[in-house]
Amino acid sequence: MGEENNNHTDIQPKRNWKNAQIVDKSIWFRLKWGKFRLKFNPIVTIAAIILILAFVLYCILDKGNAKENFATAKFWISLKFTWLYIGSQDIWAIVILAVYFSKYANLKMGKDDEKPEYSDGSWFAMLFACGVGVGLFFFGVAEPIWHYTLDSRYSKDKYMPDNELAQIAMNVTFFHWGIHGWIVYVIIGMILGFLTFRKDMPMTMKSCFYPLIGDRIYGWIGDLIDILSIITTLFGVCTSLGLGTIQVNRGLNYMTSSVEMSTQNQIIIIWCITAVATISVITGVGVGIRRLSETCFGLGMVIMLMCMFLDDIWYILNLYCQSIGYYFQYIIQIGFHCDAFELLKTGSYGARDRGRAYDDLEGDGPQTWMDSWTIFYWGWWISWSPFVGMFIAKISRGRTLRQFINGSLTAPMIYSFMWLTVFGGGGIRLEREAAKAGLCCPNFNFTENSILLQNDNNVLTNWLDNDFSGVIDKKSTWLCGYTMSGTTKTIRECNQCAWDNIDSRLAALTQAQSGSAKDKLKAVMAKIDEDQSWIGYYKSKDDKSVSRLSCMASEEMWFALVSSYQDMGGLLRILSLVGIVLYFVTSSDSGSLVIDIMSANGDQEPPIPQRVFWALVEGATATALLVAGGQESLGALQTASVVSGLPYTIIMCFVTIALWRALAMEEGDIDPYGNDFSVFLVDPIATFQPKLWLKFLMNIVCAPFTLYKVVVRHKLGGLFTAISAAICWVTFVILMILEIIGLHTDLKVKGMYALAWVFYLGFVTIITVTRAQIRSCYDISGNPIEDFFASMFIYPSVMIQLDTVSKDRGIAPLMPDNPVKFVQSKPVSNSQV
Repeated sequence: MGEENNNHTDIQPKRNWKNAQIVDKSIWFRLKWGKFRLKFNPIVTIAAIILILAFVLYCILDKGNAKENFATAKFWISLKFTWLYIGSQDIWAIVILAVYFSKYANLKMGKDDEKPEYSDGSWFAMLFACGVGVGLFFFGVAEPIWHYTLDSRYSKDKYMPDNELAQIAMNVTFFHWGIHGWIVYVIIGMILGFLTFRKDMPMTMKSCFYPLIGDRIYGWIGDLIDILSIITTLFGVCTSLGLGTIQVNRGLNYMTSSVEMSTQNQIIIIWCITAVATISVITGVGVGIRRLSETCFGLGMVIMLMCMFLDDIWYILNLYCQSIGYYFQYIIQIGFHCDAFELLKTGSYGARDRGRAYDDLEGDGPQTWMDSWTIFYWGWWISWSPFVGMFIAKISRGRTLRQFINGSLTAPMIYSFMWLTVFGGGGIRLEREAAKAGLCCPNFNFTENSILLQNDNNVLTNWLDNDFSGVIDKKSTWLCGYTMSGTTKTIRECNQCAWDNIDSRLAALTQAQSGSAKDKLKAVMAKIDEDQSWIGYYKSKDDKSVSRLSCMASEEMWFALVSSYQDMGGLLRILSLVGIVLYFVTSSDSGSLVIDIMSANGDQEPPIPQRVFWALVEGATATALLVAGGQESLGALQTASVVSGLPYTIIMCFVTIALWRALAMEEGDIDPYGNDFSVFLVDPIATFQPKLWLKFLMNIVCAPFTLYKVVVRHKLGGLFTAISAAICWVTFVILMILEIIGLHTDLKVKGMYALAWVFYLGFVTIITVTRAQIRSCYDISGNPIEDFFASMFIYPSVMIQLDTVSKDRGIAPLMPDNPVKFVQSKPVSNSQV
């Protein structure tokens, strides 16, 4: 029987792999006019541009609602899919560790005789500068301070020792910048480098799916993946560029008040960065990007080492050693923590019954913590994965997988931890010294009220005494501002820090003035309008040697810390500004190059006009958002990028499976020419075949009937199996219809949907078992987990597979000791895959 069916067309080899060249079937648009040339995928490029333009216009024209809508979506994701974000990151880390300690680790990202294209130093500098360099400037000081001072499940414990809280702040920061963050870059970079340099496939995101679906990547599914990758990359780079310019502007303003915090200055900064990035991307990786990365990495090393030696170096070394120990001790616990109880919305209402008192009903921690931190980070890392992963792959040719993991995971993690220890640990030390010195965070607000006061005769008339006694109280409008709810004004009460320092500070200001009380008051307010830096007296000493970082904006904390190093503060501020700008340039130029490569179907040397175009698009997008919508529009775009991490998490799960399958096929653990279903799971929706479409639609409703035909042919339970599946399916449909009707009528029975899903899972289980039996019958590789998820999410395609592979074969009993096998005598050409 096996010989008779040896060449049956319903069983096909998995995909072309070792002994045949993979043919690129992408769509191209090519234009050459003298030295001017263009070469790109018109569908991917045009669709990406249109969607980017539409999205940017939405963020600009409806900036308030856009930011709110995306923030709502992000919080909804944290409520419903925290388990997916957290669990998937852990699984990816386990897979990479498995690769590292397996025989696959010796495979090269290239031919067996190829050598690395770049030296270890240049390679690490480029991947680090592209991946997280600029983020460490922004979060290096700020994140540990936030975890140390703001509400969290840790700080809510009033009895927790302060030293333990400080260590937890470092541990959580390490977690967000450790294995779980870098792992997404490693997976994308590894599979793309392996397929591109060893299998000669185009370097674009759709290639990651070749081990799973073969040539189907050259259809609309592959184009959709590339479009999504371009959009998320551009949005990620643009928001970093826009928000980063605010930090640069803040740094310049911190150094000299003559450089104002203004949109005009921020636009100038954006286009300076864009200009340098454009020049860099034109010169390519080997010259511009490489040399810039080496320069900014070297500069970062200088800054870090200077600060380490200027700080208490023994404290820094102790903290580094200690924090690494805490990280590896708690990595399993914190790596799987989902804030399950915090997200219940019930708070700690039972705490008082057990003698535990809280100031508020949130109890052990705010419900929004996971959304604001871990989910934000994982969404951000994942949304950047196509950009950074592809760039790392591009510069990693000739390296083994073990070398790649060491360079793109182990080394960056160790270096990032040292950076975070130097600056985060230094920030916590400075925060505690400031608290000891009595510095605090007043909630003064003069921005609007100083103008109000100067024009409000009633306020001036009531100000009778030169020392303002009897007039100033904790609800002084002009001191701490007010909030508006519609037309209702609510005066904001000054906090204790503001109140404790009002008398002495205002007395010093008013005594320097002459004239009546009104004249003195007007002079004081004029001084405040001209220069509000005196407010900083409460959060920093005049010489900047000690600062209360928790009182400051996140972009200001870095400069406050380096300024505390006294005589070296000025030099460190200058070096920091240069380093921040250079890191932004490297992110911008590498992002532009990666976008261009994806739009050009993976061509690693795209035409120069296209490189310039995408570099300018990045600058123009950031500028448009900043001018038209300010930080609200940029924030909306940033939140949208994080939200895009959800669909990309699902994509990443398939990419991880594809990576393992590609390595297994390369080493012969999976036969790349073994039997497979002639209809792939995605064929009914990925290919333009009306017959398959019709079958797919029919099986949405008639799957039990198709299942009956399949099991009868193979004597796999026959009528009983089909009837069981039909009962489960019909019951599921009826219950869901009743649930929908109940939403709009008074006939609703609470919980009916739960019973419906139980029956659906019963239906899925029957299909899963049948698919596994059919695979065994025809020696088709796979596993029950794949069978289950395929049956759950795309069961009509599964039914088409089972019906097609078994049709016209007669009865084939399932015999474990003598399974029916159909062996392909030789590999077919790529066109048959």
